[in-house]
Amino acid sequence: MKKLEITHITRYTYSDLAQDSVNEVRLTPLTDKRQSCYHHAITTEPVSAFFTYSDYFHNQVHAFTVNKIHRELTIKMVSTVVTRDNEYGKEPIASSYDSKAERFGDSFQNEYAEYLLPTGYTALTPEVKAYADAIPDDGMPMHNLIAAICATIYFDFTYDPSATSVQTTALETLKLRRGVCQDYAHLMIAICRDKGIPARYVSGYHFVGDLQGGNADFTQASHAWVECLIPGAGWFGFDPTNNNEVNWRYVKLGHGRDYNDIVPVKGIYRGSGSQDLDVFVDVKLLEA
Repeated sequence: MKKLEITHITRYTYSDLAQDSVNEVRLTPLTDKRQSCYHHAITTEPVSAFFTYSDYFHNQVHAFTVNKIHRELTIKMVSTVVTRDNEYGKEPIASSYDSKAERFGDSFQNEYAEYLLPTGYTALTPEVKAYADAIPDDGMPMHNLIAAICATIYFDFTYDPSATSVQTTALETLKLRRGVCQDYAHLMIAICRDKGIPARYVSGYHFVGDLQGGNADFTQASHAWVECLIPGAGWFGFDPTNNNEVNWRYVKLGHGRDYNDIVPVKGIYRGSGSQDLDVFVDVKLLEA
């Protein structure tokens, strides 16, 4: 097990006066079989009272409103999370749904429809369908197939933060052959769903500080990956950006059908000016 401390600061600076700012924050690490959140605190400046609830996907949401006039809004989250590797080890994962025909049965399709249907980000266009069809899946165990999809995207695409935006779809990523973790995740989700594998978008953090050779200038960032369901075994995380299966280095905030369901910070405000956004993320290993 490893203990990680996450600091996430979001700062909006307005060119003119702002007021009546209404916001939702999804920055609370969940507790599940792979990770446990031991400490969590969210503060804002100006100071605000929070209304906390769980959304449809069981992600914890902190909602707040800043009514008074302000020129800057800062949201700070600090959490301590204990993580662990997957418990199944390296043994093969058998599933009664390794057969593609079984996955496309009415019962399975109906039960997991929300993670099998396309969304605005993950639409199954002819181009995406053709790319998915080029990845063999006949008679392949689901776990192996998911790993193959993850690896195919990793090797076929170039990580490029300047190539895409937060609105980029799976089709646009496919045409560009480049993008960031959000783009890789949306494309993988589209392919998995085409092959009858329930897949969901995950928002969180990926600790890589110890892999940077002690570079003090290295900056962490939020991360996104994919969880796929293997019936009888559960949901398993795959990171196509790094061609990894999720392990102790990953801290999950929440999941949804695509990015729209799990935007970390979103809101609206009343004012006529433009805004600048600064985000600072730091992930530290507290205990080896």
